[in-house]
Amino acid sequence: MDRTVKVIARMESAFPEKFGIPRQSGLVEQLKSRIVFEPEYRNPDALRGLEEFSHLWIIWEFSQAVREGWSATVRPPRLGGNARKGVFATRSPFRPNPLGLSCVKIEGIEQTEELGPVIYVLGADLMDGTPIFDIKPYLPFADSRPEAVGGFADAFTEYQLEVDFPQELLEKIPGDQRQGLLGSLAQDPRPAYQQDPQRIYGMTFAGWEIRFRVAGELLQVCQVERAASPGERKDGSQKSNRSEKHEN
Repeated sequence: MDRTVKVIARMESAFPEKFGIPRQSGLVEQLKSRIVFEPEYRNPDALRGLEEFSHLWIIWEFSQAVREGWSATVRPPRLGGNARKGVFATRSPFRPNPLGLSCVKIEGIEQTEELGPVIYVLGADLMDGTPIFDIKPYLPFADSRPEAVGGFADAFTEYQLEVDFPQELLEKIPGDQRQGLLGSLAQDPRPAYQQDPQRIYGMTFAGWEIRFRVAGELLQVCQVERAASPGERKDGSQKSNRSEKHEN
């Protein structure tokens, strides 16, 4: 039997590309995003009662990781990209069905004239434009398992970098976006196998290109510039397409 899954909404976030997105939802709760429904689903009755909940589950698609075929094992980036784990023991986007699952905090729900109901959320780990298939309320009595064991991922739960962001550069970022950016940088956007302290990395956030280097446990921001228009670098060359984040 053929099954059709419909896109009900899309995420609008500060991340137009994979690089820099936190590897899990909730790691940077200061990140602001919003869920905008597709025209067919802009019925406010569909959200009736949602304001009573504090958190949501989002079921979504790794839209830039869709491919034919699949592999039974993947290489989680937090393990340096060398150790292989079973795909079903990770949250890698490269799965038989490229589905993601994220828990986010509801900041507010607004009924707008142009877009219908819009859900403002905190702590999302989705690229801008990510297709969303469903949302469900988070139920603490059923969904919380404090005794759960996190396997190899437990080794990274406390990992964070110290961020040195010069004030004159930080002030270029809109005030309501600064804490989300600082939190994302502290999560260390680099692949675990890249440890060159002289290398300059760049990530795009809320229309700004953030350049930084990392030495030991210190991330230093060295440049903040307006980002090039989508799909084009400042020198006019095309950016390469990037798939969404690797999880775990």
